[in-house]
Amino acid sequence: MKVIETDRLILRWVEYSDDAFILTLLNEPGWLQYIGDKGIKTLDDAKDYIASGPRAMYEREGFGLFLTETKEDHTPIGLCGLIKRASLEDVDIGFAFLADYQSKGYAYEAARGTVEFAKGLNLNRLVAITSKDNYSSAKLLEKLGMELEGYMTLPNDTEELKLFALNI
Repeated sequence: MKVIETDRLILRWVEYSDDAFILTLLNEPGWLQYIGDKGIKTLDDAKDYIASGPRAMYEREGFGLFLTETKEDHTPIGLCGLIKRASLEDVDIGFAFLADYQSKGYAYEAARGTVEFAKGLNLNRLVAITSKDNYSSAKLLEKLGMELEGYMTLPNDTEELKLFALNI
């Protein structure tokens, strides 16, 4: 189901048939470095991730991480969307893109569309978390108008993360 359309991109629900793309994305060096190893090593693991992650959140919240594809040829290039974490009071914007599609403005375009989508949900504020050394994500969040609000650690984790926020 298509959720967001921008000049060059379509953001849509992740489908079970996207398993090969999810397997590739979740094993990209950038994903592993900045988000972490989710243990997705097979197509069945990818299908389980889709079911317990994005699809479960769509059912529970009406939003989640959306598959981001090029409008021109429907090539999947990343994930971008909204996440409701039990450990955060506010909804979190998140994104990850294949290395071949980074530094081309796609992440900003998808994130900007996601912020507009969030405004339609009547949210008062969005937050984002990122590793302290993920400078490109921090720069993108600041370009969206988000401000560094402080630092936090997610439950069952030890890494201190940057917390950004945007009143919408």
